Amino acid sequence: METFTLHRGETPLLVSLPHDGTAIPDDIAARMTDAAKRVPDTDWHVGRLYAFARELGASLIAPHWSRYVVDLNRPPDGHALYPGRSETALVPVNTFAGEAIYRAGGEPGAEEIAARVETYWRPYHDALRAELQRLRAGHGRAVLWDGHSIRSRVPRFFEGRLPDFNLGTADGASCSTALQGRLTALLRERAGGAGSPYSHVVNGRFKGGYITRHYGHPAGGVEAVQLELAQCTYMDEDSFDYQPACAAPVQDVIRALLEACLSHGRSAGS
Repeated sequence: METFTLHRGETPLLVSLPHDGTAIPDDIAARMTDAAKRVPDTDWHVGRLYAFARELGASLIAPHWSRYVVDLNRPPDGHALYPGRSETALVPVNTFAGEAIYRAGGEPGAEEIAARVETYWRPYHDALRAELQRLRAGHGRAVLWDGHSIRSRVPRFFEGRLPDFNLGTADGASCSTALQGRLTALLRERAGGAGSPYSHVVNGRFKGGYITRHYGHPAGGVEAVQLELAQCTYMDEDSFDYQPACAAPVQDVIRALLEACLSHGRSAGS
């Protein structure tokens, strides 16, 4: 099985979905607990949520393998993204709920972790980097959108209920002030304005992971933005079932955000 799928678009926008995968290699699954094999910490259905991005002409990359195999949104050296706060590892051994992913004695050691980085992590990032280079060469500029989702309540990571739309730009370092301002204005209108059923925050608990921070370099022609969605906005968080009626208006907001990125990318690259 390939480690990822890549659709090459014709516009200066690349959508990355690094936690969309659910597959677990047999040799790894054999050491995991039954509960962990359900891969509960998947960014469930984000591939379905973002499928329309192809219609916009965007490129789209997503892995086959679960974040339990290796987390594509973590540095390959395992360096912490949020020092002093709880976060998942490059190769996690506990679920978001704090439960063991592996049976006793089945945890991967340093050699296995290094092998997983080479087998699963590096090919995804090599392809992501190459696609950004292709888009930048063809359009003069590229925008990278990193799409995520998470349960609305995860006490290990944050208190209370997470806002519905969580935009991260590494505190403004991964994209231009113009693009962040444009996206923030859209969220105020579509996810926080009068009559909107949604809430939002910019650079709150989720400021952007490794992908946003590493590839976002506005001065170099690549702007990067992360969106973390509260899963209750489009699915049942207990059964993991997708809820099309709830998802449709969420997709409308995401479409508006991606269209703003496209418009910005085209104007900035001209």
